[in-house]
Amino acid sequence: MPVFTATLGSVCFHSHLFNPDVSSLSCFLNQTKLSNLCSKPSFIKRPSSSPFYTLKVSASSASTNSQTENSEPAEAAATALLDNSVSSEDIRQRRSADWKAARAYWHSGFIYGGRVEGFNGGGLLVRFYSLVGFLPFPQLSPSHSCKEPGKTIHQIAKSLVGSILSVKVIQAEEESRKLIFSEKEAFWTKFSPSINVGDIFSGRVGSVEDYGAFVHLRFPDGHYHLTGLVHISEVSWDLVQDVRDILIEGDDVRVKVINIDRGKSRITLSIKQLEEDPLLETLDKVIPQDGSANSDSLTTSNSGTIEPLPGLDAIFKELLQEDGYFRFFIWNVNCEKEV
Repeated sequence: MPVFTATLGSVCFHSHLFNPDVSSLSCFLNQTKLSNLCSKPSFIKRPSSSPFYTLKVSASSASTNSQTENSEPAEAAATALLDNSVSSEDIRQRRSADWKAARAYWHSGFIYGGRVEGFNGGGLLVRFYSLVGFLPFPQLSPSHSCKEPGKTIHQIAKSLVGSILSVKVIQAEEESRKLIFSEKEAFWTKFSPSINVGDIFSGRVGSVEDYGAFVHLRFPDGHYHLTGLVHISEVSWDLVQDVRDILIEGDDVRVKVINIDRGKSRITLSIKQLEEDPLLETLDKVIPQDGSANSDSLTTSNSGTIEPLPGLDAIFKELLQEDGYFRFFIWNVNCEKEV
């Protein structure tokens, strides 16, 4: 004899989430194809610290033809049971107060510790008092995937069931029953004040896109709390046609923070700025910066000729092999050499 359990606060059956009121329970009873009640329903109250109740209904298998007529007495029995324990008005007032609290968290930006009740194909189900909200997988902190890189997102989600996550409410609309959480936003509030432009981090490459690569930043506690973007122009001093030719997901890299947009919660990173610009390095070799080129080298010799700086001859020879270049001159202008 199958036993179906409905939890006041949330009812999950065949991956559907319902509201803890009489109409929701009716929907649950209709969809489970209950026929005749074989035993009297019993309403079991949990400890006073928990605002939830458990309704246990034992039922025999149902045929398709008798689904509608047999569900009516079951619905009536369950409705009467709820009326005797907690009135629908009490439930409505409690849920209305919790929605008000959710909006207060949303507008204030406060961090809430929510218990993970379960998950589905797109994210986690997080408890907020008598409500259950949704935390999309893209809004999870990168610390989970970096901690267990060999696991899929659904394996990670399964391991998080029952745990408490620090989250922010990023949407709370009672009319449309949308309660959305973000762990990323909570971590930004907690950890972004400790980073500044010019800081250097060890990081791990996350997703790689055509426009650049997202890198998770490793903090002193060993966890990867925040994520920044290395634009394709900041990957290398060389011309990069495809970021994937240089970076792949899971690579460990060192990055420099070059910009922080605290209003939009964005961090811009650079890999190439941890290295010397090869063009400047070449110019330093061609044109010494240590004062070795004395004033005598800036004047013409007795023969009227100008001695070129070391390395210019090699540059001229390379340029003469290119199309469009056929002759070069060196002359003095205001006691300075120009090419």
